[in-house]
Amino acid sequence: MPVAITERERQVADRLHTRRRIKNGVAIALGCLTAAFGLFFLGWILWTLVSKAAGGINWALFTQMTPPPMQEGGLLNAFFGSAVMCALAIGIGTPLGIAAGTWLSEYGRARKIGTVVRFINDILLSAPSIVLGLFVYTLFVMQTGGRFSALAGAIALAFIVLPVVIRTTDEMLQLVPTQMREAALSLGVPHWKVIMQVLYRSASAGILTGILLALARISGETAPLLFTAFGNQYWNSDIMRPMASVPVVMYQYAGSPYESWQQLAWAGALVLTCFVLLVSLSARAILLRKRVVHD
Repeated sequence: MPVAITERERQVADRLHTRRRIKNGVAIALGCLTAAFGLFFLGWILWTLVSKAAGGINWALFTQMTPPPMQEGGLLNAFFGSAVMCALAIGIGTPLGIAAGTWLSEYGRARKIGTVVRFINDILLSAPSIVLGLFVYTLFVMQTGGRFSALAGAIALAFIVLPVVIRTTDEMLQLVPTQMREAALSLGVPHWKVIMQVLYRSASAGILTGILLALARISGETAPLLFTAFGNQYWNSDIMRPMASVPVVMYQYAGSPYESWQQLAWAGALVLTCFVLLVSLSARAILLRKRVVHD
């Protein structure tokens, strides 16, 4: 039987409902204002970048070397150096990160050592990139007679890739339903083959997304490369020698008194921003495609 509500109880309920609606409206308004505040400054930064870099986007930017002072040129050697060091960093950090993340998910989940490894990985994930650069400088550059090299820069960037891939692999493998593991194991399939043929296939989209996000992060890192790859005004394809990179060139040219160098710095920043945006959109597209397939 329905419970009878007195007039007083109805008035109390109406006041409570009105109060909650007012609080909800205020919270929504504040949230919208905060979002608009952040988007305004983000749009301002983006507009400044596009307006200052538009004049420097031309064919010469991608076909000519970094110029000497007061001369025209491009960022061909810097683009090549960034591509080489990012590729090496992904090549070094991805296999190690996937292997470590797999161990954490499949073997170290119930062990104390697994908790310690996760804690260390979280520290590495939040460590300032300049600290990683100094670490590689001490560990590698100084041990090779103080020789800066693209390989040293790639190792420094790999230390940034590693914790991202470890965390992503660990989380994605844990999201795979336990029933899939149990079904494969019940058929007599070895655990390593279950990981390779079942778990990796199910978590491939998430792991690939983590790799792409790590690539987007390292593509704009400057501090580690200042202590490792250093930079080079000329073309160099030897990874054991100093090599130019877009972030380092931007850092050097943005503070210079030469207008041509400043223009190149703005143009390089715009190209780098577009690259990061493209990588981020690719990661999102991979996740959405995987979700649609599962649905």
